[in-house]
Amino acid sequence: MTEHGGTSHLIVRLAHAHRNAAAALLQPLGLHPGQELVLMRLGEEDGQPQSRLVHALDLDPSTVSRTVQRLERKGLLTRAPSPADRRAVLVTLTPEGRALLPGVHAAWAALDAATARGLSERRRAEAVRLLRHLERGLAEAPARPADDARGDDARA
Repeated sequence: MTEHGGTSHLIVRLAHAHRNAAAALLQPLGLHPGQELVLMRLGEEDGQPQSRLVHALDLDPSTVSRTVQRLERKGLLTRAPSPADRRAVLVTLTPEGRALLPGVHAAWAALDAATARGLSERRRAEAVRLLRHLERGLAEAPARPADDARGDDARA
């Protein structure tokens, strides 16, 4: 498998390892990976429309909606209609959610340190540069069906 799409295979493995490490660090806080992102974003700008969270986190609206509902059930945030636009839902941290932020930031810092463990500052900066380059390449790649990617011989 690694000889066909070795870079993609390694990225999938890295993402899986990163998510597992995040889960282990967030578990003592009672959180699952992804929930910390919503809390950190609200820590930066509390009381924002849920649609802004979707945009800021670059996630699917249904994913953000489920995450917000779960965090609300845990008592970490509230949702309420916006006084300015009754169609919009404002998401706000509760005191319990705000109190959890230092632990979330510490877990995120530990995850970042574990991810780059053993890299010099120079190599770490280079890794960040390369990852951004890969991200841009995927974002700029034209979306096309798999049939188009196989070439002319596949259509014969």
